[in-house]
Amino acid sequence: MLSNKRWTIARLPRHNRTMSPLFVLLALTFNPAPAVGHIPRADMGPPAVGPRTELQPSARFRAKPPGKRYSVTVPIGRPKPALPLPAIEGPANPRLPLVVIDAGHGGHDPGALSPHSGKREKDITLALARAIRDDLVASGRVRVALTRSDDRFLVLEERYGIARRLKADLFISIHADAAENETASGASVYTLSEVASDREAARLAARENKANIINGVDLGAHSSDVSSILLDLTQRETMNVASDFARLLQREAADDVKFRTTAHRFASFVVLKAPDTPSILFETGFISNKDDAEFLASAAGQRKVARGVRNAVQVHFARRIASVAPKSP
Repeated sequence: MLSNKRWTIARLPRHNRTMSPLFVLLALTFNPAPAVGHIPRADMGPPAVGPRTELQPSARFRAKPPGKRYSVTVPIGRPKPALPLPAIEGPANPRLPLVVIDAGHGGHDPGALSPHSGKREKDITLALARAIRDDLVASGRVRVALTRSDDRFLVLEERYGIARRLKADLFISIHADAAENETASGASVYTLSEVASDREAARLAARENKANIINGVDLGAHSSDVSSILLDLTQRETMNVASDFARLLQREAADDVKFRTTAHRFASFVVLKAPDTPSILFETGFISNKDDAEFLASAAGQRKVARGVRNAVQVHFARRIASVAPKSP
């Protein structure tokens, strides 16, 4: 095998190049030089300087220097500080239940618009939230906080995030619906479900969720499997409490507020996803309906909505207190 070893004819003096073939054969010698193009090892040192010989590597076999590398750095800035918590109004008694009222939409997000009066949902929900707050505070039985008390925009996570940070006992998000069919009217109450109760509920949830998505729950040092189980159990209990309040609200407010035939509905609203705060979304009526829009925009209508919510809240917490109170022997 010739591999890296090959036979060559030795360089002979000029005057001997006419010698006999026999002498030429005797002049053959074993040359262990590397094949053309073989790159010497690093420990062999650099090739000799001078004319190119077979010991020097061909240009096309020489190692190329690495190309220049580029990197792009994008400054993302410092994280924004947590949103300041709103003031808690009502009796200065931390043992009283805390209700957080969320006026839907706000700021650059006007919500639905009334085709009759041009009223914006964000203005109607803020007026309703203030009326509910005033009625609840006047009762002296609960404490109240508003997620927004003016025309500002809050992302969906911030809304229920405020309720969780305040350790609220109940979260009520106030909205006003709209539909292409202007005859549609009446209030409805939504609680959380991963599967919407009907096509309309799915449509509404998709529309509301476009405004923005659930803060994690700190479950300590539990394993991921245990944490998932605890979170699931907590959220199931929270959803059950919210459903009880939804039915109670329809019953207690029925004398003051017109409800739809199927008033309690289920949808995957982002604002309902606090795992440990019972939450409802109260669609107080259709501003696309002339009568509903006038009712919700009027001071009298807002007082009626507030009265219905107040009655439901009082009964709800009275039941909760009774359920945990020790029974007398």
